[in-house]
Amino acid sequence: MRKSVDISVSTDPLSDFQNIIDYAKLLQGKADMLHCDVMDGKFVEKQTFDYSLIKSINASSLIMLDVHLMTAEPEATLEKYIKAGANILTVHYEAFSNKAQLIKAMQLIKSKNCLAGLSFKPETTVKEISNFLYYADIVLVMGVQPGASGQSMLPQTFDKVKSLANFRQANKLTFKIEVDGGVNEQNAKLLSEMGADILVSGSYVFKAEDKEKAIKRLKK
Repeated sequence: MRKSVDISVSTDPLSDFQNIIDYAKLLQGKADMLHCDVMDGKFVEKQTFDYSLIKSINASSLIMLDVHLMTAEPEATLEKYIKAGANILTVHYEAFSNKAQLIKAMQLIKSKNCLAGLSFKPETTVKEISNFLYYADIVLVMGVQPGASGQSMLPQTFDKVKSLANFRQANKLTFKIEVDGGVNEQNAKLLSEMGADILVSGSYVFKAEDKEKAIKRLKK
């Protein structure tokens, strides 16, 4: 029997801070978590918000906060995001020139009772990040180039999910596989069957007239 997936609704289609807080309140109890896309204008061209908005969302809603740092120097702000209320805190493999610092960052996140996420861009292979999978609670596969909402999912995404699932099983690991970018009703079923546990939805849920039904369709 195909397992159920969790749905993490993304903040990326929204720009106004109050709208993001209202969106979090609207979807608590409907979505499993809120995927908070933090961009610094350096790691990716777009700039969004920082830990102060995470703190405001946490104070205004009960939804689980899935914080994705698309930032050039994530280690400088990790503790601020944890204190702000992140439940999952994901950093990018490519943001660390010194990979020993990447391991330290994930260990720090875990030590603060937060789930440590590791993400990687479409051009980075599963083989390249494999040594770091042992430290991750969540592995976030980017199905599109980070930085813009509404892109179509890249075809290599499916192979990456399958490779991660095979690696997890072969090495008796327990990390969850999350997919971000281009998720819709058509590909959600296949991603789940290949081993994905969490699907991030930006445009698909945001543009839906009935957002709760859209979330249920992705889960189904």
